Order: sequence, then C-alpha cells, then structure tokens
Amino acid sequence: MPTLLKIHVIDGHPQHELVWKKSQVPSICDGCKEFGFGVCYQCPHKKCNYILHEQCAIRRPSPPFQQFFPKCNFQFHKENPLGSTTRVCDICALDIQGFLYQCTREDHDLHPHCASLPPVFSLPDSNTEIYLRKEIKSRCLKCQSKKRSGLSYVSSDGKLCYHVACLKEACLESWKKGYFQLDVISDDENKCLALQNLAPKHVVLRSKDQSSKARKGIKWVIIFLKLLVSAIFGEPLTLLSTLFQFYEN
Repeated sequence: MPTLLKIHVIDGHPQHELVWKKSQVPSICDGCKEFGFGVCYQCPHKKCNYILHEQCAIRRPSPPFQQFFPKCNFQFHKENPLGSTTRVCDICALDIQGFLYQCTREDHDLHPHCASLPPVFSLPDSNTEIYLRKEIKSRCLKCQSKKRSGLSYVSSDGKLCYHVACLKEACLESWKKGYFQLDVISDDENKCLALQNLAPKHVVLRSKDQSSKARKGIKWVIIFLKLLVSAIFGEPLTLLSTLFQFYEN
C-alpha cells in the first residue's frame, strides 16, 4: 500500500483530490494510458472517471527497478520529450502512449508500471520461483514462441514462460471480449473460454477422462497465470479471482 491515501495532481487533475481505493472494474490509466486492475488512485466524484496507477500518480524521479538497464539514467516525463517519434517500452515491447521513463544516455524507454514489475516471486506451496528474464528456453504459454522483444516471466524449472507483452495483450483482449464481466463468466464453459484465451494450448475443458496428473498440470498453469496477472496489472478483482478459482479448486 502506498504512503499517501490521497493526492492532489495539480498538473493533471487539479479539480479534485484522488483517493487510493479498489476499482470495481478494469480501467485505463489517464497517465500512461495502460490497462489495469484493482487498487489505484481515483477521483471520488461520480461524474469524473479520472484514474491513475500508483506509479503514474507518485511519479518517482527514477524507476525503482533497473536490473536490466544498469548504465541508464532514467527520468520521468508526462509525454515523450522527443516529440512525435514513437517510443516502445523495453520491458513489455508495446507502444508508449502517455507517461514514461526515458534514459538520458541510451535509447531506452519504460512504462512507469512496467518499471515497477517484481523481478522475482514464488509459487505458493512449492519451491518454484518466477523470474523476470530477457531470454526464455520454453515457448510462451500464449504465442507459443520463444522469441519476442521485451522481457518474460519464467518459472525456475523453465517449464512455464510468458512474455510480458503477450500477457498485457491477452488481458486487454479478454476485457474487450467481455470475459471480465459477471454475466459472461457465470458458467463453467465461459470461465474455461476466458482462461483458454490466456493459455490456448494448456487450458482445456474438464472431463472425467482427465488424469490426476493432467489436472495438476493445468492447476499449476492457472496459479502461474494468476500470479503473473497480479504482478503486471495489480491485485485481481474479485471477479477475476473467481475465474482463476475455477481450476484451483
């Protein structure tokens, strides 16, 4: 939880204070223009939908995580200081549409939220850890490729891999398809379809013929996906947690 529960963004939203609270729906940050879940800074006025990720609201002078860019001197900018030149985030490999960190020494740019991604975290009830890496040895659960620009999350045994770019694209796609709405995932088949969009080759409909080994394998994939969504987008909504519980139970 951030230190400040309320902030006043004079140069972005001077009319009202923003309050740190949980959003009931997925949202687009008005700073970086990136998709997100869960807790963020929001305007409490009903007619105002202004929202900022924590990283876009606090605006640290330099990103907290620079493991992959040791020679860089990053500075925060509200807009690209190079003008109309398209900039791409070096972590997720997707276009930068708003707030960014830009290196003054080398050609590197970061989304504020991507710059705060955890470099490592653990799978619960196991010795498996998940690392942020430049290269992967197994295929991405979404695109089924080993090669894509940007960074990836990889399990310590190397068996589970996901490009940061692919996960951001998959979640945004699922949102646009309506998979994060209560009426869409009200039955098991739709829940499975939503999960299949995240890992098409690994999530299948349950059947009586599935072995316990197959069920366990799918369960670990679901837990892996849940942790990645939490790391990249913030704590999942109750709605999304229900979706993941479909295979965890």
